[in-house]
Amino acid sequence: MQFHRGRLIDHVHLVVRDLEASKRFYAAVLASVGRSITHEGPGFFASDELFVSQGDAVSHVHLAFQAADRDTVHRFHAAALKAGGRENGGPGERHYHPGYYGAFALDPDGNNIEAVHHGPATRSAESVVINAGG
Repeated sequence: MQFHRGRLIDHVHLVVRDLEASKRFYAAVLASVGRSITHEGPGFFASDELFVSQGDAVSHVHLAFQAADRDTVHRFHAAALKAGGRENGGPGERHYHPGYYGAFALDPDGNNIEAVHHGPATRSAESVVINAGG
């Protein structure tokens, strides 16, 4: 079994009311940032880091996806609104730090979902690969 990990967060679990509506929303926004739903079961996973399942205790979080560039932020925002998301801040520069360019949408359950580009950068690796079980 192989896992890919990024920086600090191992994974995020969102609990939603309507799994199919959330699946449509997240499939669209993930595709806009170059990712996808990677596997399904009682819920669905994206890139080993995001798990979405259905339940009564609905999550309310702010979740930000990394975007490769400003165009990706625009694609994310358009995809989110087209897939049932609600406007929560169009693409643009933010005051958080120089070069911060983001867009926000509320998912079907009201989670604040963002795509952010931090400006030009070079990654040392796409992800950290963990080979579990030996």
